[in-house]
Amino acid sequence: MHSLSIVIPAFNEEQRLPDTLERITRWLAGKSWDEVEILVVDDGSKDKTAKFAASYGRGVHLLQNPGNRGKGYAVRHGMLEATGEWVLYTDADLSAPIEEFDRLCLAATNGNAQVAIGSRALDRSLVQVHQAAFREYSGRFFNLVMRMVTGLPFRDTQCGFKLFRREAAQAIFSRQKLDGFSFDVEDLYIAKKLGIAVVEVPVRWSNVEGTKVSLMSGLRSFQDLALIRRLHG
Repeated sequence: MHSLSIVIPAFNEEQRLPDTLERITRWLAGKSWDEVEILVVDDGSKDKTAKFAASYGRGVHLLQNPGNRGKGYAVRHGMLEATGEWVLYTDADLSAPIEEFDRLCLAATNGNAQVAIGSRALDRSLVQVHQAAFREYSGRFFNLVMRMVTGLPFRDTQCGFKLFRREAAQAIFSRQKLDGFSFDVEDLYIAKKLGIAVVEVPVRWSNVEGTKVSLMSGLRSFQDLALIRRLHG
């Protein structure tokens, strides 16, 4: 791997973004990439997220959505703008530590996969701080329904820590239609249709308070499963 892009979707993240960017830039300092870019995709934030990202420097570039369009839109925007040989997207709270990148990288290269996705479900002993019980078990139920409806084999599609070879990212995200929180499932469904190899990798993960997922968004995700099948056959 010679070049890396890191995509961070951000909505009202002025409190968490400074620490996140510091952690990522410190981690990158110990690596030997030829080229690295960090793309912060501001999804219509009302706070100083965009101002901070724009002034940070050190390889950080700001992309701005036309208003608050949703996490799926923000991730797609960043992934399609990324120029690295490999492209990682990570949540702004780094609930999966940036150091877990090495697990994804190793799994992708050893397994000859074009996509490696972080998973909280393959080894739950790696979950250091759990979500509230209702949210955790709702997520497990969603995954069960997701596998039944889509036929995808993955135990955790919603972990916000995924690595793509750039060519795979371009093929997948250019076909993505959904802007909300179901985009992860849609992207993996598209990958399956395109014959793109995906490997699921257990990663360390800690719940960080401040979720942007509302009850209505969660319920809409169930409805989106059938929509994904209609959209992509």
